[in-house]
Amino acid sequence: MIGHTESTEATAQTVQLRLRNVPRTSWRFLRRWPVVPVVVIVLLATFALFAPLIAPFDPNDQNLRRSLARPMWYSEYYQTDPIGQRLETRHILGADKFGRDVFSRVVYGTRVSLAVAIIAMASGTILGAWAGITTGFYGGLFDELMTRFVDVWNALPFLLIALVVSITVGQGVIIMMVLLIMLTWVGLVRNVRAEVLSLKTRDYVLAARVAGASDIRLMYRHILPGVSNLLLVLASLRVGGLILTEASLSFLGVGIPSRIPSWGQMISDGRDTLDEAWWISFFPGLGIFLTVMSMNFLGDWIRDRTDPRLRQLSD
Repeated sequence: MIGHTESTEATAQTVQLRLRNVPRTSWRFLRRWPVVPVVVIVLLATFALFAPLIAPFDPNDQNLRRSLARPMWYSEYYQTDPIGQRLETRHILGADKFGRDVFSRVVYGTRVSLAVAIIAMASGTILGAWAGITTGFYGGLFDELMTRFVDVWNALPFLLIALVVSITVGQGVIIMMVLLIMLTWVGLVRNVRAEVLSLKTRDYVLAARVAGASDIRLMYRHILPGVSNLLLVLASLRVGGLILTEASLSFLGVGIPSRIPSWGQMISDGRDTLDEAWWISFFPGLGIFLTVMSMNFLGDWIRDRTDPRLRQLSD
Protein backbone atom coordinates (compact mmCIF):
# COMPACT_ATOMS: atom_id res chain seq x y z
CA MET A 1 0.00 0.00 0.00
CA ILE A 2 2.83 2.33 0.92
CA GLY A 3 4.69 1.48 -2.28
CA HIS A 4 1.56 2.15 -4.33
CA THR A 5 1.15 5.56 -2.70
CA GLU A 6 4.80 6.46 -3.32
CA SER A 7 4.53 5.45 -6.98
CA THR A 8 1.35 7.53 -7.37
CA GLU A 9 3.05 10.58 -5.86
CA ALA A 10 6.08 10.09 -8.10
CA THR A 11 3.82 9.89 -11.15
CA ALA A 12 1.98 13.06 -10.12
CA GLN A 13 5.27 14.90 -9.67
CA THR A 14 6.46 13.74 -13.08
CA VAL A 15 3.26 14.99 -14.72
CA GLN A 16 3.59 18.36 -12.98
CA LEU A 17 7.19 18.73 -14.13
CA ARG A 18 6.21 17.92 -17.69
CA LEU A 19 3.37 20.46 -17.59
CA ARG A 20 5.75 23.08 -16.25
CA ASN A 21 8.22 22.36 -19.04
CA VAL A 22 5.60 22.82 -21.81
CA PRO A 23 5.73 26.65 -21.83
CA ARG A 24 9.50 26.57 -21.50
CA THR A 25 9.81 24.14 -24.41
CA SER A 26 7.49 26.29 -26.56
CA TRP A 27 9.49 29.38 -25.72
CA ARG A 28 12.77 27.65 -26.63
CA PHE A 29 11.23 26.52 -29.93
CA LEU A 30 10.11 30.08 -30.76
CA ARG A 31 13.57 31.39 -29.89
CA ARG A 32 15.36 28.74 -31.93
CA TRP A 33 13.22 29.01 -35.06
CA PRO A 34 11.76 32.19 -36.67
CA VAL A 35 8.17 30.96 -36.51
CA VAL A 36 6.40 34.32 -36.32
CA PRO A 37 8.41 36.04 -39.09
CA VAL A 38 7.98 33.06 -41.40
CA VAL A 39 4.22 32.96 -40.77
CA VAL A 40 3.92 36.66 -41.55
CA ILE A 41 6.03 36.36 -44.71
CA VAL A 42 4.07 33.32 -45.92
CA LEU A 43 0.80 35.19 -45.30
CA LEU A 44 2.00 38.21 -47.26
CA ALA A 45 3.31 35.98 -50.06
CA THR A 46 -0.11 34.32 -50.22
CA PHE A 47 -1.74 37.73 -50.57
CA ALA A 48 0.68 38.63 -53.35
CA LEU A 49 0.27 35.37 -55.30
CA PHE A 50 -3.48 35.00 -54.98
CA ALA A 51 -4.53 38.66 -54.87
CA PRO A 52 -7.30 38.29 -57.51
CA LEU A 53 -8.84 35.43 -55.52
CA ILE A 54 -8.53 37.07 -52.09
CA ALA A 55 -9.51 40.66 -52.86
CA PRO A 56 -13.32 41.07 -52.87
CA PHE A 57 -13.23 44.17 -55.14
CA ASP A 58 -11.18 45.62 -57.93
CA PRO A 59 -8.55 47.83 -56.24
CA ASN A 60 -9.26 50.74 -58.61
CA ASP A 61 -13.05 50.42 -58.56
CA GLN A 62 -14.47 53.79 -57.46
CA ASN A 63 -17.89 54.33 -55.89
CA LEU A 64 -18.40 57.81 -54.48
CA ARG A 65 -21.59 56.67 -52.74
CA ARG A 66 -19.34 54.59 -50.45
CA SER A 67 -16.77 57.32 -49.89
CA LEU A 68 -15.02 56.91 -46.49
CA ALA A 69 -17.18 53.89 -45.63
CA ARG A 70 -16.25 52.52 -42.23
CA PRO A 71 -14.88 49.01 -41.60
CA MET A 72 -17.34 46.23 -40.92
CA TRP A 73 -16.63 45.96 -37.20
CA TYR A 74 -18.10 49.39 -36.47
CA SER A 75 -21.44 49.30 -34.67
CA GLU A 76 -23.08 51.32 -37.43
CA TYR A 77 -23.46 48.50 -39.91
CA TYR A 78 -25.72 50.58 -42.09
CA GLN A 79 -24.46 54.00 -43.17
CA THR A 80 -26.02 56.89 -45.02
CA ASP A 81 -24.70 58.04 -48.35
CA PRO A 82 -24.53 61.74 -49.43
CA ILE A 83 -28.07 61.68 -50.86
CA GLY A 84 -29.61 60.19 -47.73
CA GLN A 85 -29.96 56.53 -48.72
CA ARG A 86 -28.88 53.78 -46.35
CA LEU A 87 -26.03 51.61 -47.59
CA GLU A 88 -24.86 48.30 -46.24
CA THR A 89 -21.17 48.31 -45.37
CA ARG A 90 -19.46 45.55 -47.34
CA HIS A 91 -15.88 46.75 -46.93
CA ILE A 92 -13.85 44.67 -44.47
CA LEU A 93 -11.34 47.45 -43.76
CA GLY A 94 -13.45 50.36 -44.97
CA ALA A 95 -13.13 52.49 -48.09
CA ASP A 96 -11.10 55.55 -49.06
CA LYS A 97 -12.36 58.96 -50.21
CA PHE A 98 -13.02 57.62 -53.70
CA GLY A 99 -14.97 54.62 -52.41
CA ARG A 100 -12.21 52.11 -53.22
CA ASP A 101 -12.02 49.08 -50.98
CA VAL A 102 -9.06 49.39 -48.59
CA PHE A 103 -8.65 45.64 -48.04
CA SER A 104 -8.44 44.98 -51.79
CA ARG A 105 -5.90 47.75 -52.23
CA VAL A 106 -3.79 46.45 -49.33
CA VAL A 107 -3.81 42.95 -50.86
CA TYR A 108 -2.78 44.21 -54.30
CA GLY A 109 -0.29 46.59 -52.69
CA THR A 110 1.37 43.56 -51.13
CA ARG A 111 2.01 42.17 -54.59
CA VAL A 112 3.54 45.42 -55.84
CA SER A 113 5.73 46.13 -52.81
CA LEU A 114 7.07 42.57 -52.46
CA ALA A 115 7.66 42.14 -56.19
CA VAL A 116 9.56 45.41 -56.53
CA ALA A 117 11.66 44.77 -53.41
CA ILE A 118 12.48 41.12 -54.18
CA ILE A 119 13.37 41.70 -57.86
CA ALA A 120 15.48 44.73 -56.98
CA MET A 121 17.20 42.82 -54.19
CA ALA A 122 17.94 39.77 -56.35
CA SER A 123 19.34 41.87 -59.21
CA GLY A 124 21.27 44.17 -56.88
CA THR A 125 22.74 41.22 -54.99
CA ILE A 126 24.01 39.62 -58.20
CA LEU A 127 25.59 42.88 -59.37
CA GLY A 128 27.01 43.65 -55.94
CA ALA A 129 28.49 40.16 -55.61
CA TRP A 130 30.12 40.40 -59.05
CA ALA A 131 31.54 43.88 -58.41
CA GLY A 132 32.74 43.06 -54.90
CA ILE A 133 34.40 39.76 -55.87
CA THR A 134 36.04 41.25 -58.95
CA THR A 135 37.40 44.35 -57.23
CA GLY A 136 38.61 42.42 -54.21
CA PHE A 137 40.25 39.70 -56.28
CA TYR A 138 42.06 41.80 -58.89
CA GLY A 139 42.63 45.04 -57.01
CA GLY A 140 44.72 47.64 -58.83
CA LEU A 141 43.18 50.36 -60.99
CA PHE A 142 39.81 48.61 -61.34
CA ASP A 143 39.50 48.35 -57.57
CA GLU A 144 40.39 52.04 -57.18
CA LEU A 145 37.87 53.20 -59.77
CA MET A 146 35.06 51.04 -58.39
CA THR A 147 35.76 52.15 -54.81
CA ARG A 148 35.73 55.83 -55.81
CA PHE A 149 32.45 55.32 -57.72
CA VAL A 150 30.89 53.77 -54.63
CA ASP A 151 32.11 56.68 -52.51
CA VAL A 152 30.61 59.22 -54.93
CA TRP A 153 27.29 57.36 -55.10
CA ASN A 154 27.05 57.11 -51.32
CA ALA A 155 27.72 60.85 -51.04
CA LEU A 156 24.77 61.70 -53.31
CA PRO A 157 21.31 62.01 -51.69
CA PHE A 158 19.25 59.15 -53.06
CA LEU A 159 15.97 61.03 -52.60
CA LEU A 160 17.23 63.91 -54.75
CA ILE A 161 18.32 61.47 -57.46
CA ALA A 162 14.88 59.83 -57.42
CA LEU A 163 13.16 63.22 -57.71
CA VAL A 164 15.34 64.26 -60.65
CA VAL A 165 14.80 60.93 -62.44
CA SER A 166 11.04 61.12 -61.85
CA ILE A 167 10.85 64.64 -63.27
CA THR A 168 13.07 64.03 -66.30
CA VAL A 169 12.21 60.44 -67.23
CA GLY A 170 8.83 59.88 -65.59
CA GLN A 171 7.33 57.39 -63.15
CA GLY A 172 7.06 53.66 -63.62
CA VAL A 173 7.68 50.30 -62.01
CA ILE A 174 10.77 49.67 -64.16
CA ILE A 175 12.30 53.03 -63.24
CA MET A 176 11.63 52.34 -59.56
CA MET A 177 13.32 48.93 -59.83
CA VAL A 178 16.39 50.43 -61.53
CA LEU A 179 16.76 53.02 -58.74
CA LEU A 180 16.40 50.35 -56.05
CA ILE A 181 18.91 48.10 -57.83
CA MET A 182 21.44 50.93 -57.85
CA LEU A 183 20.78 51.53 -54.17
CA THR A 184 21.25 47.83 -53.40
CA TRP A 185 24.35 46.77 -55.34
CA VAL A 186 26.42 49.79 -54.37
CA GLY A 187 25.76 49.06 -50.71
CA LEU A 188 27.01 45.48 -51.08
CA VAL A 189 30.29 46.14 -52.87
CA ARG A 190 32.28 47.24 -49.83
CA ASN A 191 31.17 44.34 -47.62
CA VAL A 192 31.85 41.70 -50.29
CA ARG A 193 35.18 43.30 -51.25
CA ALA A 194 36.40 43.25 -47.65
CA GLU A 195 35.50 39.57 -47.32
CA VAL A 196 37.20 38.68 -50.60
CA LEU A 197 40.41 40.43 -49.54
CA SER A 198 40.53 38.05 -46.60
CA LEU A 199 39.48 34.89 -48.47
CA LYS A 200 41.89 35.18 -51.41
CA THR A 201 44.88 34.73 -49.06
CA ARG A 202 43.53 31.51 -47.53
CA ASP A 203 45.48 28.30 -48.02
CA TYR A 204 42.82 26.50 -50.04
CA VAL A 205 42.65 29.39 -52.54
CA LEU A 206 46.44 29.49 -52.85
CA ALA A 207 46.52 25.71 -53.32
CA ALA A 208 43.92 25.95 -56.09
CA ARG A 209 45.98 28.66 -57.79
CA VAL A 210 49.12 26.48 -57.62
CA ALA A 211 47.11 23.58 -59.08
CA GLY A 212 46.42 25.72 -62.15
CA ALA A 213 42.89 26.98 -61.50
CA SER A 214 41.86 29.97 -63.61
CA ASP A 215 40.79 33.30 -62.15
CA ILE A 216 37.15 32.63 -62.99
CA ARG A 217 37.28 29.27 -61.19
CA LEU A 218 39.03 30.80 -58.19
CA MET A 219 36.46 33.57 -57.87
CA TYR A 220 33.26 31.62 -58.42
CA ARG A 221 34.25 28.10 -57.31
CA HIS A 222 36.35 28.85 -54.24
CA ILE A 223 35.68 32.44 -53.11
CA LEU A 224 31.97 32.83 -53.90
CA PRO A 225 30.89 30.04 -51.47
CA GLY A 226 32.82 31.86 -48.75
CA VAL A 227 30.79 35.06 -49.21
CA SER A 228 27.42 33.38 -49.88
CA ASN A 229 26.39 33.49 -46.22
CA LEU A 230 27.26 37.19 -46.06
CA LEU A 231 25.22 37.87 -49.19
CA LEU A 232 22.23 35.95 -47.83
CA VAL A 233 22.25 37.86 -44.56
CA LEU A 234 22.69 41.26 -46.20
CA ALA A 235 19.95 40.52 -48.74
CA SER A 236 17.42 39.49 -46.10
CA LEU A 237 18.22 42.54 -43.98
CA ARG A 238 17.98 44.98 -46.89
CA VAL A 239 14.60 43.81 -48.23
CA GLY A 240 12.86 45.70 -45.45
CA GLY A 241 14.85 48.83 -46.25
CA LEU A 242 13.89 48.59 -49.92
CA ILE A 243 10.20 48.29 -49.04
CA LEU A 244 10.52 51.38 -46.84
CA THR A 245 12.31 53.25 -49.63
CA GLU A 246 9.67 52.32 -52.20
CA ALA A 247 6.90 53.34 -49.81
CA SER A 248 8.62 56.67 -49.06
CA LEU A 249 9.02 57.51 -52.74
CA SER A 250 5.42 56.51 -53.47
CA PHE A 251 4.28 58.62 -50.53
CA LEU A 252 6.04 61.63 -52.08
CA GLY A 253 4.48 60.90 -55.46
CA VAL A 254 7.69 59.99 -57.29
CA GLY A 255 7.55 56.21 -56.97
CA ILE A 256 4.94 53.78 -58.25
CA PRO A 257 2.32 55.50 -60.49
CA SER A 258 -0.94 56.34 -58.74
CA ARG A 259 -2.94 53.98 -60.97
CA ILE A 260 -1.09 51.02 -59.40
CA PRO A 261 -2.03 50.39 -55.74
CA SER A 262 0.98 50.47 -53.42
CA TRP A 263 1.30 50.85 -49.68
CA GLY A 264 3.14 54.17 -49.83
CA GLN A 265 0.58 55.64 -52.22
CA MET A 266 -2.26 54.49 -49.94
CA ILE A 267 -0.69 56.19 -46.93
CA SER A 268 -0.38 59.37 -48.97
CA ASP A 269 -4.04 59.12 -50.05
CA GLY A 270 -5.22 58.92 -46.44
CA ARG A 271 -3.11 61.65 -44.86
CA ASP A 272 -5.80 64.32 -45.46
CA THR A 273 -8.52 62.27 -43.76
CA LEU A 274 -6.70 60.84 -40.74
CA ASP A 275 -9.19 62.39 -38.31
CA GLU A 276 -12.30 60.86 -39.84
CA ALA A 277 -10.93 57.88 -41.80
CA TRP A 278 -7.81 56.60 -40.06
CA TRP A 279 -8.07 53.16 -41.64
CA ILE A 280 -6.98 54.40 -45.09
CA SER A 281 -3.41 55.01 -43.92
CA PHE A 282 -3.26 52.68 -40.92
CA PHE A 283 -3.59 49.30 -42.64
CA PRO A 284 -1.00 49.84 -45.41
CA GLY A 285 1.30 51.24 -42.71
CA LEU A 286 0.68 48.09 -40.68
CA GLY A 287 1.61 46.00 -43.73
CA ILE A 288 4.90 47.89 -44.10
CA PHE A 289 5.63 47.48 -40.38
CA LEU A 290 4.97 43.73 -40.36
CA THR A 291 6.97 43.13 -43.53
CA VAL A 292 10.02 45.12 -42.44
CA MET A 293 10.07 43.66 -38.93
CA SER A 294 9.65 40.10 -40.22
CA MET A 295 12.47 40.45 -42.74
CA ASN A 296 14.76 42.01 -40.12
CA PHE A 297 14.04 39.22 -37.62
CA LEU A 298 14.58 36.60 -40.32
CA GLY A 299 17.86 38.23 -41.32
CA ASP A 300 19.06 38.26 -37.71
CA TRP A 301 18.19 34.58 -37.37
CA ILE A 302 20.03 33.69 -40.58
CA ARG A 303 23.07 35.62 -39.37
CA ASP A 304 23.05 33.82 -36.01
CA ARG A 305 22.69 30.40 -37.66
CA THR A 306 25.27 30.84 -40.41
CA ASP A 307 28.00 32.77 -38.59
CA PRO A 308 29.98 30.41 -36.31
CA ARG A 309 31.00 33.35 -34.12
CA LEU A 310 27.38 34.27 -33.42
CA ARG A 311 25.74 30.83 -33.51
CA GLN A 312 23.71 30.18 -30.39
CA LEU A 313 23.49 26.51 -29.46
CA SER A 314 20.49 25.87 -27.26
CA ASP A 315 20.53 22.11 -27.39
